[in-house]
Amino acid sequence: MYVAKDKGYYEEAGLNVTIIEPTEGATATLIAVGKGDFGISYQEDVTVALTSEDPLPIKAIAAVIQHNTSGFVSLADSGIESPADFEGKTYAGWGGPGESAVLEACMTKEGADFSKLDMVISDGTGFEALGKSCDIMWFFEGWDSVMAEMNDCKLNYMECRQLDERLDYYTPVIITSDAQIESDPEMVSAFLRATQKGYKDVIEDPEGCAEILHSYAPDYDEEMLKKSQTYLAGKFMEDTDTWGEMKDEVWERYSSFLQEYGVIEKALPPSDYYTNEFLDLKE
Repeated sequence: MYVAKDKGYYEEAGLNVTIIEPTEGATATLIAVGKGDFGISYQEDVTVALTSEDPLPIKAIAAVIQHNTSGFVSLADSGIESPADFEGKTYAGWGGPGESAVLEACMTKEGADFSKLDMVISDGTGFEALGKSCDIMWFFEGWDSVMAEMNDCKLNYMECRQLDERLDYYTPVIITSDAQIESDPEMVSAFLRATQKGYKDVIEDPEGCAEILHSYAPDYDEEMLKKSQTYLAGKFMEDTDTWGEMKDEVWERYSSFLQEYGVIEKALPPSDYYTNEFLDLKE
């Protein structure tokens, strides 16, 4: 998105785009109440928001990457190499609604007792907390794992989608409100067309685009951003010819999973969660 903004793709589409990092409230809620036109969320959040007692009027309109590139990590010398080893250990996470369900499913599948895992909220120090305040964390390969590698922190990595195929869900996704779709569908299409061009530029030149990102986010290490975008360049359109495309089976599998573990009461039809209608499916 920063590339699309920097290269004038949004301006060419007749859009004046401001990118902000919200400091208060969940993105889904902010978009639902009109405090933003588009937001970055993830499939779990969208699913929970739409199946809650008071559903939020939002919809996913594009998948940023096609597969879940996250997993559980422990220090390489910890002896924790699979969820079977999680018993009696401490996991530090962010307290998401589906987090416990994922951990319980992965541990149960390996014959471990989920009740014997100690769960705490992460202190925000990332890989530095491993072996100190916690034993296990949940990392995104294109960000947390890159930072750990650059700091010579060797990890055991347990990829979610290899632990359970239902965990290969869309994270992150771009969302908008139902009101935005109804009132100005042409603007939604224009936004996604320009955004798609930005992502395709990253695929073709990840290091150059990381330099653009760094100019907008100078607090992040530029070399880390280059490594991150180089990794993600191969993930943005993995197994698809259309950036942003989503599939019914991915939403069905994950909704069924969340329902099985009591995170949601009832799964909805995939069309209630997402739409591909604003993507250029011919590209």
